[in-house]
Amino acid sequence: MENYALADGRAPAWTRSAGDRLHPLVAVARDLTELTGVPVDLETELFLRARLAGLAAPGRTSAGGSCHLMRAADGWVAVNLARPDDHAALPALLNLLGGGGELERDPLRRLRRAVAARPAAEAVDHAQLLGVAAAFLGSETGRRPPVLREHAGRVGTPKPFSAVRVTDFSALWAGPLCARLLGLAGADVVKVECAGRPDGARRGTPAFYRHLHHGHRSVVLDFADRDALLATVADADVVIEASRPRALRRLGLCAERFLAARPGRVWVSVTGYGRDDDRIAFGDDAAVAGGLVSLGPDGGGPTFLGDAIADPVTGIYAAQAAARSLREGGGHLVCVSMAACAAELADSAPGDGDRDGRP
Repeated sequence: MENYALADGRAPAWTRSAGDRLHPLVAVARDLTELTGVPVDLETELFLRARLAGLAAPGRTSAGGSCHLMRAADGWVAVNLARPDDHAALPALLNLLGGGGELERDPLRRLRRAVAARPAAEAVDHAQLLGVAAAFLGSETGRRPPVLREHAGRVGTPKPFSAVRVTDFSALWAGPLCARLLGLAGADVVKVECAGRPDGARRGTPAFYRHLHHGHRSVVLDFADRDALLATVADADVVIEASRPRALRRLGLCAERFLAARPGRVWVSVTGYGRDDDRIAFGDDAAVAGGLVSLGPDGGGPTFLGDAIADPVTGIYAAQAAARSLREGGGHLVCVSMAACAAELADSAPGDGDRDGRP
């Protein structure tokens, strides 16, 4: 894997299992380097969070501890209880799955039993209905490319990255990693957060947050103030976001209007499954949707691969797509799907048995 080999011992030993699946990502990282001059250390970008936090090897519980692989009647389901609201939704989810009643001391055990009695797609639909991120193993394989670009604006004259301004509305990992890589190329990055809803990554390992946002300017706004919000994109060449399009439009932010206002602009939309799909996704469950998993020691079922691996993988795909658009004069609406990025890596893996995980 040339300069991107996972070989110097800095990452936890369990991350080595990801190496044989990274070949498409190596090509994307190489192209990003050719476009920007920025060397991409895949080991750092994929596994630094795990190393800094001292995360244990994932099994059927993710490295971060929030996402759980569960056997369904016809496959495997990942349910991600990443937020307090997700835990609060458990009683309703159990009711929908036919496992209602009072929660026992171990609600996850009860959820596993309820999921096991249902088809995987049905269990996922019920979870997503309640706003809980969930995925059916391999459901997104072959459905769409990792990156879709459409010309929604006018092509401009390419400018050096040192003259590019990026406004980053994204949070957590994938979007901020895209912004980090563009910043390393010389772009001026402004991170914009809602005063009432700051980036959830701030609650994680401080050193990792600093890694993603080093050198970026920070703006905290009341998103109800449309004028202030629109001012953050007035001079921007690139916008990075990871929100539902209709939610942004309610705030006055519209990708098509942004792109049409000036030639050469780029809008990067990071989604779980695409801009026309409102399903919620985080890195671990999106990886499962794409089939990017490992096999357990018994060889009979899936385990998580890496640490929320669809997040950093998507960030690298997004940065490469944004850099290429800028080099071509922009005008693109770039949609990057986390599940589709994971699926491309899963599809490239050497034979690992039957990864559809059917019981």
